[in-house]
Amino acid sequence: MFGLDTSLTILLILCLFLACFFEFINGFHDTANAVATVIYTNSLKPTVAVVYSGILNFTGVMLGGITVAMGIVNLLPMEVLVDSNPYHGVAIILALMVSAIAWNFGTWFYGIPSSSSHTIIGAILGIGLAFHFLPGETAANTVNWDKAKDTGLALLISPLLGFSLAIVVMFLFKRTIKNELIYKEPVPGKVPPLWIRILLWCTCGMVSFFHGQNDGQKGVGIIMLILIAILPGQFAVDDSVNLQQTRVAVEQIDYLTSLADTSKFGESERKHYEIIRQHSASFIHLVGNTASSAAIPRSDRFLLRKDIMKISKSAEKLTKSENLSLSTRDKKDLGTQIKTIKQLIEYAPGWVILTISLCLGLGTMFGWKRVVKTIGEKIGKQHMSYAQGASAEIVASIGIGLATWKGAPVSTTHMLSSGIAGSMVAKKGLKNLQKGTIKTIALTWLFTLPVTIILSGGLFLLFRAIL
Repeated sequence: MFGLDTSLTILLILCLFLACFFEFINGFHDTANAVATVIYTNSLKPTVAVVYSGILNFTGVMLGGITVAMGIVNLLPMEVLVDSNPYHGVAIILALMVSAIAWNFGTWFYGIPSSSSHTIIGAILGIGLAFHFLPGETAANTVNWDKAKDTGLALLISPLLGFSLAIVVMFLFKRTIKNELIYKEPVPGKVPPLWIRILLWCTCGMVSFFHGQNDGQKGVGIIMLILIAILPGQFAVDDSVNLQQTRVAVEQIDYLTSLADTSKFGESERKHYEIIRQHSASFIHLVGNTASSAAIPRSDRFLLRKDIMKISKSAEKLTKSENLSLSTRDKKDLGTQIKTIKQLIEYAPGWVILTISLCLGLGTMFGWKRVVKTIGEKIGKQHMSYAQGASAEIVASIGIGLATWKGAPVSTTHMLSSGIAGSMVAKKGLKNLQKGTIKTIALTWLFTLPVTIILSGGLFLLFRAIL
């Protein structure tokens, strides 16, 4: 397969299977949240709801780009992302997938809404920290801490945002919709009026679409990480991107940074400056007059990727520095050129997106009952009403949509479950919450990062020693 030896072929198949299985379990947790309200309120039959959600998840992934996917991948140390040893990449993937699957499956088994985003980020951070224990590495280059801070902030804000905004939406519902039926608990087996069903269909669709845009991208990023690590000749760069356009952008980055007054640079800034000069020259030499990477020898395509990653990362660091003495116009142009060169390496084939979408849909169909029951009956002392389900999903879809727009990973589970909690509080105050369930969800949220960090870090060191 692709000229690989038997051991790498087996490892490739294993890693792809684990990535798909992770997305399958992601369906238990996250996509199940999207269909919870329409199923629990009898607005749609489970099979129809899953298909409906799956189609919109697929559409969301297709239209969402890969900004979030690359944000997740870029949490890993730079040395990992430019390591051409396929066995090192396999060690990362196995540690990442085994730890994430173990935690996700365990929390699903007990019906606890848990975030797949939280899980995968913890696993990535664990690998980054474990990387520090390898010979010759230092703590400074093991984790992309700037990206980790942004990601952590998004995960922290999402449940607080879901809780507070759901209270606001419930207040607006009370002021604008006077029909008391929408505030009552669903009657088992009884289909609600058409206008309520349409409302819940729309909110379910919104969550599903934005879930696909955000969470679906994480699976896409993982599969691309696998393919690039094991098959760099085929997947390191996007063959559809014109190399000469990329070359022009690289030359422009090299030129703009050369305009800066290097006497004002500190040690770190000088290092980034030299990296840009070195890898710009390397990229220009490798590309020459070639228009497509398909004409570049496969053995050199990973070098193209390495050059672009080094140039873009260092240029981004310089643009954030107060010591970069460029005009506002030049800094803006530098940012534009960075985005241009990234197009060569930040991509995903259509079959990868399709695979992830199918895994999410199948996972939802298999495991939705446990999570739906928790969301509908165990968060509040009263069962979820139509208005509460709609308000939580409106808030979740807005939150996920904004996070995707900003390229930040966010938890669908935390947004929706905290939204349900907020809608319960809006009705009868904090006393309307089931403290046991809220405590369990909060503790799960609290322990997800440390557990997955320790588990994935330990597994990474084990697999790195074995492979």
